[in-house]
Amino acid sequence: MLAKILGSVRGRMDLMTRCLSGALALALGAIVSTASPDRAQAQAWPSRPVVIIVPFAPGGNTDTMARLLANKLAEKFGQNFIVENRVGASGAIGTAAVARAAPDGYTLMFGAVQQISVLPITDKVSYDPKTDLSYISIFGEGPFVLGVNVNRVPAKTLPEFLEFTRNKPEPLTYASGGSNSISHLVPALMFDRAKAKVIHVPYRGGAPAVTDLVGGHVDVYFGNASELMNFASDPKLRILAVSSEERMRQFPDVQTLGEIFPGFTMTTWNGLMAPAKISPEIFNKLAVAAREAARDPGVVKTLNELGITPVGGTPEEFSKRIAAEGGLLMEAIKAANAGNP
Repeated sequence: MLAKILGSVRGRMDLMTRCLSGALALALGAIVSTASPDRAQAQAWPSRPVVIIVPFAPGGNTDTMARLLANKLAEKFGQNFIVENRVGASGAIGTAAVARAAPDGYTLMFGAVQQISVLPITDKVSYDPKTDLSYISIFGEGPFVLGVNVNRVPAKTLPEFLEFTRNKPEPLTYASGGSNSISHLVPALMFDRAKAKVIHVPYRGGAPAVTDLVGGHVDVYFGNASELMNFASDPKLRILAVSSEERMRQFPDVQTLGEIFPGFTMTTWNGLMAPAKISPEIFNKLAVAAREAARDPGVVKTLNELGITPVGGTPEEFSKRIAAEGGLLMEAIKAANAGNP
């Protein structure tokens, strides 16, 4: 009798234990599912195409690098990375769109120093680069190259060019990729130091600016090396200067600006960014993949041919670069907005 009672009790205890275990498992499952949806989403990312907004026109320096990176990210993650050119307001429109986008990893930006360190100073923009964006990796860095139309500018060297700009009866016209773009600021400072008479002609990106330079519609374009490299052998174009610290190996006979104006060295970076508050998991995936892409032998070869130095930096290096910008850049901003250039 006692054995029967004990067996019954033991059976009820086993049943209660199983019920409690099941309930506990369900409770824990519910806690996990409700407490970490972002983590689950990050683990599944990317489950659909990712858009990379480029705030410049197709065919320019930034666009070219963005497409190289997009192809490598697509290979890495097995998902489409689509480059979308969203131009306007010198890049502010595309940047604002990214700043307002959901931080889910499906809207990214491939931009330049202009949107981060220049426009917030020179223009009224609807984003704050310090709080609205996450900085993933600088992909590449390059100097600027001064190109002139030979039918409009007879100079064959940088000193001859500067003398020509000072003595030309009518102001010289120079193109840029947009107002307050780096291709506006660098020549503005150069012309300011040279005391030259010039008229600024802004375009919606570097590609159309180069097209009009070659076509003879403007006298000068001081743009990204990658935008002018393909036209270096064009008989209608002549390369007269570079903004790097040392002469470019592609143009060993072309002077640097620093040889005429000591200390005048300016390069630009292009990098991958995301909306602020993107999940750390997705952010880290992108940071690693972007660094790998910039160091891929095929990418390195292509960038070098365009006069671009591959970087593939860390997020920390990206943030430090932005924090350190100033000095000559601020001087160039003042020159560009002084009225003459």
